[in-house]
Amino acid sequence: MASLEHNNPAGAKPPGSAAAPADERLRKVGVITQIMRRPELGAVAGLILVMVFFFMTADRSMFTLAGAMTILAPASQLGILAIAAALLMIGGEFDLSIGSMVAFAGLIFGVLVTNYDQPLSIAILLTFLFSGVVGAINGQIVIRTRLPSFIVTLAFLFILRGLTLVGLKWATGGSTQLRGISSAVEGSPLLKIFSGQAFEGLFLWLGQQGITETFDNGLPKVTGVPVSVIWFILIAIVATWILLRTRTGNWIFAAGGDPNAARNSGVPVNRVKTSLFALTACAAALVAIITVLDAGSTDARRGFQKEFEAIIAAVIGGCLLTGGYGSAIGAFFGAVIFGMVSIGLTYTQFDSDWFQVFLGSMLLLAVLFNNFIRRRVTGER
Repeated sequence: MASLEHNNPAGAKPPGSAAAPADERLRKVGVITQIMRRPELGAVAGLILVMVFFFMTADRSMFTLAGAMTILAPASQLGILAIAAALLMIGGEFDLSIGSMVAFAGLIFGVLVTNYDQPLSIAILLTFLFSGVVGAINGQIVIRTRLPSFIVTLAFLFILRGLTLVGLKWATGGSTQLRGISSAVEGSPLLKIFSGQAFEGLFLWLGQQGITETFDNGLPKVTGVPVSVIWFILIAIVATWILLRTRTGNWIFAAGGDPNAARNSGVPVNRVKTSLFALTACAAALVAIITVLDAGSTDARRGFQKEFEAIIAAVIGGCLLTGGYGSAIGAFFGAVIFGMVSIGLTYTQFDSDWFQVFLGSMLLLAVLFNNFIRRRVTGER
């Protein structure tokens, strides 16, 4: 008896047979639905609304190149913290000590280059190392004691701020501000990586060609891009690539979504969370180094309330406090919104004290918007 395959042409269905049903596990999703599922959608929408608001109310100088750089400088410093905080929040934890870590890392860095005459390279390396160890200790305490990270890092918020005060008084003989850092690191080739402006030659050429605005003496009004902005953009790109294109990114989402299921699937949850705590502390150390070198000094109030601002920027960017959901790009836009509001109010007739009201409203609206979109797309109740 001839085989069925021989009697039928290739690919032909046997007579009377029904068409193979489509796999129920697969479902085509439209482009609009895919966009609505992105956690940074609320931040992008918020940024557009903020830009429209300031376009209607602010002085036009806000939308010049100089105005953009003025906005991006504070936004970039916060953004470095916010992206690290977003990764940690996606991993199911968050760090309330990040602002105090900025001050403490600034103390460590300042003491190394002034009191101990260490070269800039050694001071930077030791500052990152020490900060990473403190962050890892935070993570280990959370993991081993099973206390909420809110409690552990809240305790470290006060511990690190207090140690900064005590350390500064010891290093300066009673003052809460450590000076002389600029002269101690003068001439180091690493200064251009962690301080000042980038692409100064390019902006000088742009001014000479009449492409950008210049002063009467021919010098450009914008001399370069703040180094912190370059770090901000690079960190956002790397963090996004890690989250979306690497196994580590999958581990971060899994550790924050369902730690027990992640462990059963072979994800090293404890190692992932400890690494994220260390990364957050190192981000604070980077901000400390940049700001200390730019100012030439450090003080006890450095990084004050940055922990709340970083978490706000991450939440505006789509991160959930419950973990397992969020975006580095969302935190990027959240920080830009923060910078635009904080600086943009100075270009308007509004009292700058409205800033915190505006920021709190943005936080609430972003959370409500993100929850509404997520429920509509996923069918949650």
